[in-house]
Amino acid sequence: MLVLGIETSCDETGVALYDSDAGLLSHTLYSQIEIHAEFGGVVPELASRDHVRKTLPLISEVLANVGLKQDQIEGVAYTAGPGLVGALLVGAAIGRSLAWALDVPALAVHHMEGHLLAPMLEKDAPEFPFVALLVSGGHTQLVEVLGVGQYRLLGESLDDAAGEAFDKTAKMLGLPYPGGPELARLAELGDSGRFRFPRPMTDRPGLDFSFSGLKTFALNTKYKELPDNHKLDERQVKQLKADIARAFEDAVIDTLVIKCRRAIKETGCKRLVLAGGVSANKRLREKMQEALKKEGGQTYYPRPEFCTDNGAMIAYAGWRRLKAGQNEPLRFNAEPRWKFSDLLAV
Repeated sequence: MLVLGIETSCDETGVALYDSDAGLLSHTLYSQIEIHAEFGGVVPELASRDHVRKTLPLISEVLANVGLKQDQIEGVAYTAGPGLVGALLVGAAIGRSLAWALDVPALAVHHMEGHLLAPMLEKDAPEFPFVALLVSGGHTQLVEVLGVGQYRLLGESLDDAAGEAFDKTAKMLGLPYPGGPELARLAELGDSGRFRFPRPMTDRPGLDFSFSGLKTFALNTKYKELPDNHKLDERQVKQLKADIARAFEDAVIDTLVIKCRRAIKETGCKRLVLAGGVSANKRLREKMQEALKKEGGQTYYPRPEFCTDNGAMIAYAGWRRLKAGQNEPLRFNAEPRWKFSDLLAV
């Protein structure tokens, strides 16, 4: 079965072709970073308009890359939520309309299910069951996964997601958009011993997260160490910011590792999947692998290009459900706050 996947949940337009026999055939991604950079964050209306401009040309591109035509598509999967409602509606309208025109089944895909299943695109794919850490700009969740659609939420962030806290702290330090990757790069230059930030909610039982206070701690540290009348030179200021970035990153990573080890012990499952944009963080991967080895477990994650939003994960997740006989009626909808608990098991 040849499935076209369309991802338009936020500020990246992703399109891919997945074949049930040959695997991933082609994928492409257009990022809107330059459009939103001058505003310091995503402008929903601009994001929606750019998806309108880019989605159809990208569909033509992925087909041309492998010498296929539209009438060879056997199913269409598109992200229907969660995300920005206008952006979601673009992909949903195009995906459902194309499926109707081709007389093939269509499927609305949960964005986070796409991320959760993204490691399945790799050669060393995890088997069910496993524990998944979904960590991105909009979500930080620990999920027990028994199968496709068989999810039990173990814990989640009670305020800012980890990626959101990364972005806000980066902005506070004067780093360019998008801030998360910039903060991680700056942290590589930092002294890990200069500052010690708290590891929020690790001194109590449970698997929930909280990163809002950590962001505030970073801000207060900056104000304390760099007052308005500071007399530090440019090199000293840069080093101070790098040290704050390192302390912040260390605190977030340690918190995620501690909670994941708890989840592994609670569930008895020795397989851990990392997914979402923040899962591309090199130090997070290293620390998590080290921690799982101590628990006798194994860590899985997608290649970096499939950690951020992409069409490949949507095509794969859509294929899994289309194969099980699920499909959408002749309508389309967007669910900006779509819950995991609403998904059907397959």
